[in-house]
Amino acid sequence: MAETPLTTTPDIVRPPKEIIEGLRGIGSALAAGELSRLGIRDPQIRGPVPFSPGKSVVGPALTLQFMPKREDQYGEGEYVGPERQLHRHVLYHTQPGDVVVVDARANMASGVFGEMMLTYFMGKGGIGVVIDGCIRDFPHAKELDLGYWLRGVTPNYHTQTDIVPFAVNVPIACGDTLVMPGDIIVADDDGVVVVPIKLAPELVKRASEHAEWEDFTRLRLSQGGELVKYYPLSDEARVEYEEWKKAQGK
Repeated sequence: MAETPLTTTPDIVRPPKEIIEGLRGIGSALAAGELSRLGIRDPQIRGPVPFSPGKSVVGPALTLQFMPKREDQYGEGEYVGPERQLHRHVLYHTQPGDVVVVDARANMASGVFGEMMLTYFMGKGGIGVVIDGCIRDFPHAKELDLGYWLRGVTPNYHTQTDIVPFAVNVPIACGDTLVMPGDIIVADDDGVVVVPIKLAPELVKRASEHAEWEDFTRLRLSQGGELVKYYPLSDEARVEYEEWKKAQGK
């Protein structure tokens, strides 16, 4: 029987902490809008949906790729040795603040991770799980302090079906969206957005400015202001906005 392929690269390159902090609180909707203006037309990972309402995470992506099972590569009994289970290896790279992102081929009958592996991930400081597929043990997993964006849940473990973990920390297509190891994931109740590292500093700058004028716009609209004047800011409203900023000491 063939040896299980084990394709795992060195640890990911993580962005500076100030970039992560700068993106925290911006939200996926604002990130997606500003990324579109920076040339990334559609940065959303489609397929996985929020399974942990109210959770919001920002962190670098550890990546795991699944492939279709082929019997000469993955036969019965192939996982007698636990360390040959490649999906374990992506979690070994975990550092505080990481998000694991999995291309599980939209498979709805394969539980990529269960409670024990997710507990390990959380214990190492992981904060979020994005899977174009499923996890198992959800009644217990949902009690962990993790954010989940999934296609669904299943009682099956991963080798009960026709996909197998194939590579760790390689480029993947999660929900048909390219995710590079170390890309920044911004995920909340609106969904999941992938931020390329090279665009992250400019995104922080633009999104911070956008969020600031939206605070002003939100205030004026709540006071009965006209939509056509305040969203987006008209020239007249921008003058008012600059005065408001000065009054706020900004």
